[in-house]
Amino acid sequence: MKKKTLITILSILGVIILLLAASPKLSLFSTNAAPATPGARADMRLPVSVHILVPERVEDKIRSTGSVIANEEVELRSEIAGKISRIAFREGSSVQRGELLVKIDDSELQAQLLKLQSQEKLAREVENRRRLMFDSKLISSEEYERAVNELNSTLADIVLTKARIGKTGIRAPFDGIVGIRYVSEGSFVSSATRIASLQNISSVKIDFSVPERFVNDVRKGQEIQFRLTGMEGSYTGEIFAIEPKIDPTTRTVLLRAQSSNKDGKIIPGAFAEIELILRQLESALMVPTEAMIPELGGQSVYLLKNGQAQPQRVETGLRTNRTIQLTSGVQAGDTVITSGILQIRPGLPVRLAEETQP
Repeated sequence: MKKKTLITILSILGVIILLLAASPKLSLFSTNAAPATPGARADMRLPVSVHILVPERVEDKIRSTGSVIANEEVELRSEIAGKISRIAFREGSSVQRGELLVKIDDSELQAQLLKLQSQEKLAREVENRRRLMFDSKLISSEEYERAVNELNSTLADIVLTKARIGKTGIRAPFDGIVGIRYVSEGSFVSSATRIASLQNISSVKIDFSVPERFVNDVRKGQEIQFRLTGMEGSYTGEIFAIEPKIDPTTRTVLLRAQSSNKDGKIIPGAFAEIELILRQLESALMVPTEAMIPELGGQSVYLLKNGQAQPQRVETGLRTNRTIQLTSGVQAGDTVITSGILQIRPGLPVRLAEETQP
């Protein structure tokens, strides 16, 4: 029974094989099947990014921070001790040079002046009589000289008293704006008492420092641009003073610039972010710093030429935060490779990273 079953199965398989061989559409060995398409050969060139050298305008800048100070500033204090009899200014108001701001009681000094003036009159009469007697040779020269000295001493005391009376009036040393006052009428003040402050802010000064390596690059008359915290826009100023000494602690040099402030928007004490342009290059060839290859005794870059990376020795100049100037070894229009530098070898085939493979 088993033998018959095996024969039957083999017969069925034989029939199936014959049918497949007879039908081209069903044949497993059909010669009409489309041949397999060979895969495209992989592009083995290294993909790189490039920078084409184009002459451009570049500014060599220094960035620093500093503070705004008033063009002129002084604290109002009394040179002599006394009681304030009058305050002649309003807080926050503008005053003119020479204008009386505060008056100290000078009644005692005025009384002393009257006494001295009376003594002067008497001393003049004595000196006049002694001179006539000396001319007549009735007294010695020593007696006449004592009278003259007495008169001169009295005159000196008068001058001194008038000077003290003048100091009882505190006047504005320059045009400006008076700040908040710290005393009232009737207050007793001395030279240590702060009365108020006076500031001239028609123009302002900006103090800032730069590293010592830039000392020979800065000069009077150079323009700066600065921004102030909390204020929109930028302002310009001009350097007018350079400290002739480098700070040995910070290794910086102090600069002072001046800026017009006619509208009064710039407030002394403000924090300033400063930008100083040292020089301008009109046709500089700049490349990203990552394109540079440090070498013994110099630097080089890779240029893309005829689909290959070719090394080129270069000399550099101006540096910025992200770029560096090439001063020799290349020319405008050259294509500098900026990526894959560690994988590149001279003569290595490369392609643009954006290039589509065939």
